[in-house]
Amino acid sequence: MNNNTGFYYINRKRLMDKLTPEQRSKNMRAIKNKGSQIERLLMKALWHKGYRYRKHVKTVYGNPDIVFGKYKIAIFCDSEFWHGKDWNHQKSGVKSNPDFWNTKIQSNIERDRKVNDVLRGNGWTVLRFWGKDIVRHLDLCVQTIEIELLRQSRESTCH
Repeated sequence: MNNNTGFYYINRKRLMDKLTPEQRSKNMRAIKNKGSQIERLLMKALWHKGYRYRKHVKTVYGNPDIVFGKYKIAIFCDSEFWHGKDWNHQKSGVKSNPDFWNTKIQSNIERDRKVNDVLRGNGWTVLRFWGKDIVRHLDLCVQTIEIELLRQSRESTCH
């Protein structure tokens, strides 16, 4: 997309963006890193099952979306675009400012790896769920968390 004209290209065809460049920019700025739909969906499911957790704990490295501090479990709800799911394949589809987006998403991927490494090095269990997996397979995501909580609970009673 040419930011000055509001046009984007698909297979060399020039198509009009439904939004002006200013509207598109405003929409992108409005995307928040906390309280997303996927986070709320997972949190609500856990809460209804009776699990109590903390949200966005700043004292835990990487500021996880959901934290079970007693069991040292950090959970992240990652959107596919911002966290680079299948990025090597998907980046060819980015037509608007590809250098910026490639750098941005690559740095997000590297930051996520570093967060995982640091937390695991400090004895934390890290669980990451893709947004579409949360939406499509919420029960499976909750079950994965439950299994880890049960495993950590057993380990803490054995020591």
